[in-house]
Amino acid sequence: MLLLVACGGAAPAPADTAVSATPIDTATLPLNIDANTTAALQNQDNVLVLDVREQWEYDEGHIPGVVHLPMNDIPASLSEIPTDQTVIVTCRSGNRSSQVTAFLRENGFTNVHNMDGGILAWQAAGLPVER
Repeated sequence: MLLLVACGGAAPAPADTAVSATPIDTATLPLNIDANTTAALQNQDNVLVLDVREQWEYDEGHIPGVVHLPMNDIPASLSEIPTDQTVIVTCRSGNRSSQVTAFLRENGFTNVHNMDGGILAWQAAGLPVER
């Protein structure tokens, strides 16, 4: 019985580790991605998560490690957004981030994606929030 417990407990860990360590190919991402995909991507090199909510919304809680740039500041701040990275745009529910994603694509950004559901979906998925 000890042998079965030891084998059963040790076998799943390497498989779980291998799956979570596999990088996601950002070139094949759809326009809209979910919160869990965003969480898996945000620690990869060349991925930037951009929060476009107002300052007071950001202060109430945000995804750890995001760059905050309110939606209304985007047109005047295009040079601050890297063109050589995958950019994932988020907001409260996905509406503003969808608009910003479209605006960035219209202005030459080719690897920009909208996070469906915004911070509400992030929280619903049980992912961490900073205050």
